[in-house]
Amino acid sequence: MRAIPSFVVFLPSLVLLASCVGPGSGPARPVPAPTPAPARPGPAPVPPAQPAPVTTEWQYRPATLGNWSYRAEAAGAVAVFGTSAADPRLTLRCDRASRRVSLARAGAGGASAIIVRTSYGATSWPAAVSSGAVPQTVAFRAASDTVLDQLAYSRGKFAVEVAGQEALIVPAWAEVSRVIEDCRG
Repeated sequence: MRAIPSFVVFLPSLVLLASCVGPGSGPARPVPAPTPAPARPGPAPVPPAQPAPVTTEWQYRPATLGNWSYRAEAAGAVAVFGTSAADPRLTLRCDRASRRVSLARAGAGGASAIIVRTSYGATSWPAAVSSGAVPQTVAFRAASDTVLDQLAYSRGKFAVEVAGQEALIVPAWAEVSRVIEDCRG
């Protein structure tokens, strides 16, 4: 029989012993840093872009500062929108005798129409400039006109636009409906 060398007997023990040793406490081997790529000439830096002017649709703009007020007069009901009764920016008036509702925008715009925008869509109202103490752009509708219902039932607000003036974004409050209903009644 042949004798087995002694190192062969201890070899399995050495393998087991080597697996029990934890990581070395010596310094970690440094990882070489990546070499930077050679610089390529590129385009000149672009200055930051200026923001484009915001063109928000009327229904997303805030309402114009002011409130509606209502009053009954002998000729018909009147609703006035503005920051004060002395400075109306928009007037909705019923003329009971002719069964017409007028919409008057303060200021003499250079337009022959008032554009009214509601949640139902936009409508062009033929208009004229009144020659009173305070210039106004005025449009008329028959009290039975369904476009007036669009004003009353617009979702929260409606817009009144006259060329050459800023748009008025006004709330569709009950005063508007009262004038229309008084004129129809």
